[in-house]
Amino acid sequence: MKKEEIKKLLPHREPMLLIDEASIVEENKAEGIYTVKGDEWFLQGHFPGDPVVPGVILCEIMAQTCCVLIREGSSDGDEGKATPYFTGLNNVKFRNPVKPGDVLNLECSIERVKEPFYFAKGKGSVNGKLCVSAEFSFALVKK
Repeated sequence: MKKEEIKKLLPHREPMLLIDEASIVEENKAEGIYTVKGDEWFLQGHFPGDPVVPGVILCEIMAQTCCVLIREGSSDGDEGKATPYFTGLNNVKFRNPVKPGDVLNLECSIERVKEPFYFAKGKGSVNGKLCVSAEFSFALVKK
């Protein structure tokens, strides 16, 4: 799905909607894509002359990919009635920098559900090279 379809599932909007594309590849697995253009707000000053996507942004991109999966498969009925909120971030590892021009490929999976909590893991790679991995959790909070 492209950004317009993603907006039907996630509450994020530009400039905070970060994933360009997402797809559900299995019942509990999703993939996402983000292309780093180079003019993003989070690259300004991080770092001049050698911009690198901040780690916290990489975690947010992974989380958004996973939340597409959570929202698509949630049992809250009507679209948009609940919002996924980060509740935890564990075992985060940064292996390689992500820079302008890179295409970040994301893989996320739901490992366990105890509603309203979802426990997941994810990783992001550029050209097959692992850049970031993490375990995270969310609460799906009704509005």
